Amino acid sequence: MASRRHSGMKKVTIALGEAAAIATAVILWLAVPALGQPNTAAPSAQAKGAALRVAMGGVNSPSREAAAAPAGDGVDTPTPEELARTYDIVIRGGRVINPETRLDREGLSVAIEDGRIALVTDKRVHGRREIDASGLVVAPGFIDNLSYDPNPLGVWNKLADGVTSNIAMHGGTAHPDKWYAYYTRSKLPIHFGASFFYSQARNQFALSRYDSATPAETAILLAQAEKALNDGALGISFSLEYVPGIRAPEILPMMRLAYKYNVPVYFHARYSDMEEPGTNLEAVNELIGYAKSTGASVHVDHINSTGGTFSMKQSLGMLEEARREGLDMTACTYPYDYWGTYLNSARFDEGWQERFRISYHDLQIAGTPERLTEETFKVYKRQGKLAVAYAIPEQDIMDSLRAPFVMIGSDAILEPGYNNHPRASGTFARTVGLYVREHEVLPLIDAIAKMTLMPAQRLERQAPALQKKGRIARGMDADIVVFDYGTISDRSTVEKPNLTSAGIKYVLVGGQVALDGQGLHRGVRLGQPIRSEFVRVRGSVGTLTAGRARAALVAYRGERYVDAAVLEAQGCELRWSKPDRAYKLAAAARAPAANTLLPPPPDGELMLERGHRLLWEGGEAELLSIGDRSYVSLETLQALGWTLTPGEAGNWRAEASAA
Repeated sequence: MASRRHSGMKKVTIALGEAAAIATAVILWLAVPALGQPNTAAPSAQAKGAALRVAMGGVNSPSREAAAAPAGDGVDTPTPEELARTYDIVIRGGRVINPETRLDREGLSVAIEDGRIALVTDKRVHGRREIDASGLVVAPGFIDNLSYDPNPLGVWNKLADGVTSNIAMHGGTAHPDKWYAYYTRSKLPIHFGASFFYSQARNQFALSRYDSATPAETAILLAQAEKALNDGALGISFSLEYVPGIRAPEILPMMRLAYKYNVPVYFHARYSDMEEPGTNLEAVNELIGYAKSTGASVHVDHINSTGGTFSMKQSLGMLEEARREGLDMTACTYPYDYWGTYLNSARFDEGWQERFRISYHDLQIAGTPERLTEETFKVYKRQGKLAVAYAIPEQDIMDSLRAPFVMIGSDAILEPGYNNHPRASGTFARTVGLYVREHEVLPLIDAIAKMTLMPAQRLERQAPALQKKGRIARGMDADIVVFDYGTISDRSTVEKPNLTSAGIKYVLVGGQVALDGQGLHRGVRLGQPIRSEFVRVRGSVGTLTAGRARAALVAYRGERYVDAAVLEAQGCELRWSKPDRAYKLAAAARAPAANTLLPPPPDGELMLERGHRLLWEGGEAELLSIGDRSYVSLETLQALGWTLTPGEAGNWRAEASAA
């Protein structure tokens, strides 16, 4: 499973209470653990490696990852054979940062082979190419999860800013099958993915931005969104401020669909100011309401410019309270105290000066030094020019950066004509150079987490490609940025948004050097699609008999799972904790059930990793969700002290040991 950890092998006898049911009108209200924090319930496959695996070949069949498990901080102890090997590339002697394990240590080397990280070690290893990283930071390649289409101009500026994955979750596409095919043919230098962009899909009905879709139109859009998810879309995105006609009757069906498929919904919120009617607090409360009523995961786009400007502490507090109550809500920010958008958008509807507390002179046409007047504003609005607005309090940026559930997203990509905000080229270098090094707003490792691990975790449950990104550890993809902490900085400006960042010395994508001291290597085009992948039940792969209970086994990503009610049949219970999204082990409450036959899940049912966990003293593991039922792996049963005996035709017997 993508996000599972077993810790401790204490022998206990337990039973799992029934999985929380989905109500007919309101789907269960759930939330994820805090993203970006050390030792959360969403470790990578590398962190999982230390746990005993139950492979399809049988119990105790260790995987390659398990055989090569690192120490707790992620530094490997190589075998003599590994030390003697010559690797494709070795990044030698750097300060390696892996936010997942909280590794931050100088003098380490990263060995790369076949596009993957083979070792992270303090031992001397050799490569056909060796990069001297002494005095430099070695971090996972940055993941920009709030970008736009990876056009062939802007992707190179992203790469020069340390970005190795460009994910269009603000915007995206109404037709991901065509979108992914097009960009795959384009042979990009960085990885790419997209959401189902609801606003774009809505255009087929020629609705104005102030019109609402009819129920019949909404039904068509819902079917298209489901097809889009099955075609690889990473989630669903809305731009409520730009299309204010989109209201709850359109949004809620999409939210329920997102919950069904276990993907997040990204929102450009409805309001960006504190002037009545329609304030940031109303906008954030609207999104919290959607999450609460459907159980779907919600991400708030660029909270520094929408939903949080002039109210950042209050807005963050509302989201934090919602998370404590069990909602899965995150947000992102960008490190600029000015936003940018098109002058003909709804954001510049009448009253914008009062709402944003600015005048015409606080607007500047991107790509030029020109500040606006009332007359030039009218001209450029007709032309649909993009302008930046100096309208974000500096304190709002710092407060948003400090919030543990807020990650970094650029909200831009450079396009021909350079009518773009400088964040298109400098977001990630500016975060480190200005807000970490100069302003000391947050520690470097936390900033790295916000640019790598957290965006990967936001999307990885249904996008397996991201389970191998955002980390520097054995087995992870060799998407790596090497930078000089003393000099990293953004150079892009409003006048020249195309200027690339400084201090980034090397960028590797798929294990090949795409940027070094010689500049960008435009022949290195190893970008791969990042898409959702859904596993469905395809019959059983055997049975498990435990006492007088019998249940079907199902296969999921190389492991066997069984209905967790088989544990309940042994006489104990688990208590659901909504804030923790976990079942907590409780003492046995009754005698084992007699002659319990658990029905198999229906063929075609989605098998999902919702982040639901099983907790016991000294250990935890993730559960698999199939419909409204929870499934537990055979590995977890064994971690709890059960004795598992394989039989013929995939049939197993299980015996729970005494507590």
